[in-house]
Amino acid sequence: MNYKLIIFDADGTLRYCTVEKQPCPNKDGEWALFPDVVQKLSSFNWVPPGDKSGVGYGIASNQGGVGSGYFSENMAMSLLEDTFRAAFGFSPAEDTVKMCPHIPYSGCSCRKPAPGMLEELMKLYKVTPEQVLFVGDRDDDMNAASNAGCDFQWISEFFGRNTAD
Repeated sequence: MNYKLIIFDADGTLRYCTVEKQPCPNKDGEWALFPDVVQKLSSFNWVPPGDKSGVGYGIASNQGGVGSGYFSENMAMSLLEDTFRAAFGFSPAEDTVKMCPHIPYSGCSCRKPAPGMLEELMKLYKVTPEQVLFVGDRDDDMNAASNAGCDFQWISEFFGRNTAD
């Protein structure tokens, strides 16, 4: 199927933390893109919301370190936007990078596996769930896609990478 919107998880999908035994970056200089990301993403005609001439884009990322006090919401968003720029080669359009700053098990509607972030991106792009692919590396990602009614691909399918490590 030709998807109208492809949404990506960040940690373990687009980037990895360079600090040993730390699951995700807490500040600048603590992350790197996986080597296959730029090449794969450069093969798409990415378009911002409102443009129907290509494929829409987004990031949906749980950032529980914010709620746990490891770093600020501003830092988390800055790191995600920097990841986007490095991966896609341009700056994200407004509202195309979504994050849940809440701690695990907080019961919010945005933390994956809840579909909140995916639904917000679908609404932004005015697409139906059948037109959306979500790419991730964890069961919470797969379940978020299922809960939003959209397709899901593991990183092994999308990037040809067996694991996030």
